[in-house]
Amino acid sequence: MEPHFYHVDLDWNAQRKGILSSPELTLHNGPTIEVATPPEFPQGIPGIWSPEHLFTAAVSSCLMTTFLSVAENSKLAFVDFSCKAHGKLETIDGKFLMSEIVLEPTVTITDEKDRERAERVLQKSEAACLISNSVKSKVTMITMINVQRP
Repeated sequence: MEPHFYHVDLDWNAQRKGILSSPELTLHNGPTIEVATPPEFPQGIPGIWSPEHLFTAAVSSCLMTTFLSVAENSKLAFVDFSCKAHGKLETIDGKFLMSEIVLEPTVTITDEKDRERAERVLQKSEAACLISNSVKSKVTMITMINVQRP
């Protein structure tokens, strides 16, 4: 596969806040994302996406997109996918580090016989997730498989 490039522009607008956009997305009037220093830091601002949130979201959303591909290729019938993610920021050797991401994906299937397949698809998705494979943070996955009853 040839290399792919993803472009992000950041413009500071006030205090500890900026606006993220991407020329690939704004060609189609794509959304911007306001980002700020999180409130745990001096002059941080609550209620706005932080780099730490975006880092955690990148791992979680990559798991989802990888799951969707693996599930399609595995012909797994499912009716819902969701994922809670928790990023841990701590100081290690005097440096701030996102040391761990805990992913809690939930897959809803319609037939109990697909439970093991759904679990295998989640495990394959975790192993193939390019963002998880690109970061040095520990990534832990705690799965939940639900069966939707008619």
